[in-house]
Amino acid sequence: MKQKSIKFKSINVSFTDEGKGKVVVFLHGFLGVKEVWNFFSKELSKTQRVITVDLLGHGKTDCLSYVHTMEEMAEAVEAVLHHLKLRKYFLVGHSLGGYVSLAMAEKNPDPVKGLVMFHSSAKADDKQKKTDRGRAIKIIKRSTEIFINEAIPNLFNTKYKSYKRGITEIKKIALATSKQGVIAALEGMKNRVDREIILKFSPYPVLYIIGAEDNVLNYQDLISQAKLPEHGNYLLLKKVGHMGFLEAKTETYNAIKQFVIDN
Repeated sequence: MKQKSIKFKSINVSFTDEGKGKVVVFLHGFLGVKEVWNFFSKELSKTQRVITVDLLGHGKTDCLSYVHTMEEMAEAVEAVLHHLKLRKYFLVGHSLGGYVSLAMAEKNPDPVKGLVMFHSSAKADDKQKKTDRGRAIKIIKRSTEIFINEAIPNLFNTKYKSYKRGITEIKKIALATSKQGVIAALEGMKNRVDREIILKFSPYPVLYIIGAEDNVLNYQDLISQAKLPEHGNYLLLKKVGHMGFLEAKTETYNAIKQFVIDN
């Protein structure tokens, strides 16, 4: 995939732009990079136009500050889409990417043709989650490596399969993220607002992709969220954790492809 970049508030924002057709924007999760979507982009760009973006402080996109709010991350993505003169698009957001997608949809719902919440939630962090993120920040300040070595395996459902290659791959990506980028994203997620109301009144279709064995998000809670929109649906993946784009690559790709075709 050919790397491109634009200037946003004096920093570089990195993205890819492949294919022709309906526009589908893929946003990665916390400690991820746009390259995690390579399989999806390669296949889907045969029939559609696919944009992938490195979020603030991730991949080849620079840090903007010491706290990256969901709104600032959304602004950076919107700057790319504005640069490309895109009027309508689908948003596919994994975890953190879903939070950013909702921030975009709240600010400017008109261009959104559809939203895929890929192992993501519209709810704000509860008190316990905020405490956990605070603890994580303290650990990272001492050693990013310790945090990543503990956090990444927990994202996969290893009860049925070891996912050694996937865990190694994601660890390598995460370890390349700057300490500032990691902390800024955690601070932003910790302080994000609840956006369930955005789902309830969404004029566009919404698809939730949910892992039944997700250690990060409660699958029953996500099913409830998927029922909020008038045109809401969900795919529940059995034996899958938080990393469906690796754990159930073909199934999740087919679901997104069909969602785009149908809408």
